[in-house]
Amino acid sequence: MQTFIASVVVFGLLIFFHELGHFLVAKRVGILVHEFSLGFGPKVFGFNWGETRYNLRLLPLGGFVRMAGMDPNEEDDKGIPENRAFNRKTVSQRASVIIAGPLMNFILAALLFAFIFMFQGIQFATTKVGEVIDGFPAQRAGIQAGDQITAVNQKPVEDWNELVEEVSKFPGESVNLSIVRDGQELQVNVATQKDETGQYKIGIKPSETDTVIKKLNPVSALIQGGQFTVQLSWLILSFIGQMFTQQAPVDLGGPVRIVGEIGKAAEFGVFHVLRLAAFLSINLGLFNLFPIPALDGSRVLFLIWEKIAGKPVEPSKESFIHLVGFGLLLLLMVVITYNDVVSLMFGPR
Repeated sequence: MQTFIASVVVFGLLIFFHELGHFLVAKRVGILVHEFSLGFGPKVFGFNWGETRYNLRLLPLGGFVRMAGMDPNEEDDKGIPENRAFNRKTVSQRASVIIAGPLMNFILAALLFAFIFMFQGIQFATTKVGEVIDGFPAQRAGIQAGDQITAVNQKPVEDWNELVEEVSKFPGESVNLSIVRDGQELQVNVATQKDETGQYKIGIKPSETDTVIKKLNPVSALIQGGQFTVQLSWLILSFIGQMFTQQAPVDLGGPVRIVGEIGKAAEFGVFHVLRLAAFLSINLGLFNLFPIPALDGSRVLFLIWEKIAGKPVEPSKESFIHLVGFGLLLLLMVVITYNDVVSLMFGPR
């Protein structure tokens, strides 16, 4: 039951934010939204609010925002003003509606990481020196591994990030470090020196075994959450690139595997579930930006073509391409799900 509840919450959160992105921007540019639905299949319940119908459907593995002007055969589009239709909006407006979905997944990930950093905290290296780099000013100044740096120019520093931030404020200048060594406090003046990347450093590395957990304030947590989301996105893209170049094994998981991972995370507490949800949200955002038919990325590709060619692709042809793409994605999902079930029952092959 714990796995089921956690899975419904995680899937619901990812889908809701994704579709909310499409919905909010569509409303912002004046598009009439007929329906906002979470899930597919039979309707569980729904209600009307303004000009939009909000529905919860039985299968919690997706969702959609049904807008006027997206389907040429849509009965609900009859009689609506042309300026309320999706296909009558400018290319940039339509592209913004499409991109808003994946973008909201990245925003959700940043918010989830920020929540974790605020209430659970984030691990930082302490200001204890783990290594002194040869040829840098710290070595010449006599700084030693094991020294604890407590202040830079009399300003206290509590973790390695604060230490780096303070030192970087004085490029090419000398800084005064307050150091504790064997219980004694020392004052050492150290110059900053430019390295091969163009950054000014004194030439020390943190101790890998000495860390501290800090709970961040809301602003710092949001900044850190955004930075962590960007870093994780690049790591995922790098891994995908390595899979295509056969530098890393192909490792794809479907709903069965994801539910299993959510269940494992739930055993360790809510923060583990939130961390996994953030990771899945980034994956969903990136996946939807790929130029694969039926995904948001391919729709943006069609809009780019329309901008270049000066006219849109014939709607029936575009719909057919998306239909084929959707069928191939379903087939891929079946294969992945089969492999997940086999792995679950008999172990990895």
